[in-house]
Amino acid sequence: MSKRLRSREVCADCSAPEPRWASVNRGVLICDECCSIHRGLGRHSSQVRHLTHCPWPPSQLQMVQTLYGNGANSIWEHSLLDPSSSVTGKRKANPQDRVHPNKTEFIKAKYQMLAYVHRMPCREDDSVTAKDLSKQLHSSVRTGNLETCLRLLSLGAQANFFHPEKGNTPLHIAAKAGQMLQAELLAVYGADPGALDSSGKTPIDYARQAGHQELAERLVEIQYELTDRLTFYLCGRRPDHRNGQHFIIPQMADSSLDLSEFAKAAKKKLQSLSNHQFEELAMDVYDEVDRRETDAVWLATQNHSTLVTDTTVVPFLPVNPEYSSTRNQGRQKLARFSAHEFATLVIDILTDAKRRQWGNSCESPKENVELILQGMDSHHNSESLDNDQPDYDSVASDEDPVQEATCGDNGNVSLLSSTCFNSTVYIEIRNQFSQTLQPLVRNDLS
Repeated sequence: MSKRLRSREVCADCSAPEPRWASVNRGVLICDECCSIHRGLGRHSSQVRHLTHCPWPPSQLQMVQTLYGNGANSIWEHSLLDPSSSVTGKRKANPQDRVHPNKTEFIKAKYQMLAYVHRMPCREDDSVTAKDLSKQLHSSVRTGNLETCLRLLSLGAQANFFHPEKGNTPLHIAAKAGQMLQAELLAVYGADPGALDSSGKTPIDYARQAGHQELAERLVEIQYELTDRLTFYLCGRRPDHRNGQHFIIPQMADSSLDLSEFAKAAKKKLQSLSNHQFEELAMDVYDEVDRRETDAVWLATQNHSTLVTDTTVVPFLPVNPEYSSTRNQGRQKLARFSAHEFATLVIDILTDAKRRQWGNSCESPKENVELILQGMDSHHNSESLDNDQPDYDSVASDEDPVQEATCGDNGNVSLLSSTCFNSTVYIEIRNQFSQTLQPLVRNDLS
């Protein structure tokens, strides 16, 4: 985004000039101070990304800019637009307000409690209301009106809603209509590019059949978002999906040392997890990767003499109230892992994803194998890595949080469920890794 364009923009929360961060799922731009508060809310409330120092899929950045430019902030501040709100003492924050408690309390009320969002008239059966909203979303995504769809999502419409009469989801409709930005918005709210319609077709199939090749390729990227992000964190590159390469697993140069019984036991516990539990573990590791990468960008872009204080640091993953206390504790313990320990955990997650797709005795096709020997990117300062991995395919829908992850029509295990589980195995795996990885390392990561 050009500096000239940013100079005309203000923070959605306090109106400070030239905001440098975006909340992707809220469709707003925010300043550094407000971003420090957003980061403390957790990704389940606000997914923040720096406008220039973070890699952006072009269509996702365009989606955020479009929402911001078309007044998406009014969705989150609806009741504050009423002149009578000033009489009742309601007001938004301003640049001169203190971060704590003024801006913090306002932002928490705005995004966590949704205190200023327009509420639908109450009905006895909330599930009917959610179904009605989801049907409206299903119809709206064929148009380019992003704000309407964001408003419906904010009120409870489900991005993965399966229309019983139409036999498909909103993402199928957006893909068929070639609505790239609608697809981006739906994906941010959990829409599954691998979801099947009543005829067994995915949104990717819809886009291709309608001639929207660019959208189809972007949906493929979204489908592999979890594993791509973990791979990029380790080696600074992503698989080449356009050429049929969908999965890269970097390996530590000293991986031959991973022979201890404790390490084997930890991996065995990882392998013994159900697909559903494994998905949750993978998603938690994904969130920790996001926290660490955002921390690095945050520290690199701040005025260390004035803004960076203990109150702006996010030391571990914030609590998600939808998760069990056991899972939240496990998520927070991820922050204790050293760079090398965490890298090894990420590799084991990727490796077990390969095993779950191909099976214990299956090998990847030779044409899908790529050997690499390189260091982690300079951002992570790792030892050299190598790779010999297959393609990976398909992600799960959040539609059914009770069942285990299912396999697609090609037998691939899904990996993007965000549902939770309560299991001591979850903590045990982390403890096993924490206890056993250090003896396997000859040179610590800097």
